[in-house]
Amino acid sequence: MEANIFTNVVLPLALAVIMLGLGLTLTRYDFLRVVIFPKAFFIGLLCQMVLLPLTGFALAKLYPMDPQLAVGVMILALCPAGATANLITYLARGDVALGVTLTAFNSLIIIITTPILINLSLEHFLGQTQEIRLPVLRTIIQVGAIILIPVSIGMLIRSRAPQFAFKAERPVRILSTIFIVIAVLGAVMQDRENLPSHFQQAGVAMLLLNVLTLLIGYNVARLFRLPLKQAIAISIEGGIQNGTLAILIASTILRQPAMSIPAAVYSLIMFATGAFMVFYFGRRAREATPEPAS
Repeated sequence: MEANIFTNVVLPLALAVIMLGLGLTLTRYDFLRVVIFPKAFFIGLLCQMVLLPLTGFALAKLYPMDPQLAVGVMILALCPAGATANLITYLARGDVALGVTLTAFNSLIIIITTPILINLSLEHFLGQTQEIRLPVLRTIIQVGAIILIPVSIGMLIRSRAPQFAFKAERPVRILSTIFIVIAVLGAVMQDRENLPSHFQQAGVAMLLLNVLTLLIGYNVARLFRLPLKQAIAISIEGGIQNGTLAILIASTILRQPAMSIPAAVYSLIMFATGAFMVFYFGRRAREATPEPAS
């Protein structure tokens, strides 16, 4: 699977529209809560920037796979959640403000960390290094255009027209669900000829990585006694990776299409597990009594 018009244009545009819808559900007090009670943010950051890469490295070492695939696993593990994670957090009734904050922060910090750690992975698994430069300006523009600006517009609409925002919440959830279905079908159709081979090479390993990171995020959050909504957000932020960025790095920057196989397989698996998260945690969040912020 390679970056193309679907991953570069259709998905970002759809995500921007959905992020605007997410903004309709948020107020500035949601983000102030993250600042006033920063424990959840730092725990989420720990899961994404430390525990996720360590889990990917352990899996790449212990699971028998081609060294190029092992590097592909590390590339994926070093590309933490994008806007899709915010969408799934919203549908699963997690803490959207926390998810958006983590996504925006991580999308900028990986400009520094990801090239360094990918080079270490290349040296470890293949005995070589390659100068990697993520497009800084492009990454910042993407974060702004796909996440920050649409969310801000949605929040502005909510502050000016709260009744409209309230009425739009259900249609936005329905539209978001439709978007996920379209995204899965689009991803399958664009790479349908190679999917059997890709899943044979990396299916089990990517399923393990996805399930482990989801479980680690949730259980670490609950271990520190975070509320359910924040635990949902941290779990999803840890388990729903930025597969599009990983594919871009492998196929375009490194020019190694084989290294994009783990990200391609993971991108499909995470939609299936994400749907489970929406069903399971969405129901739990509806049934849960309000929990105090910590």
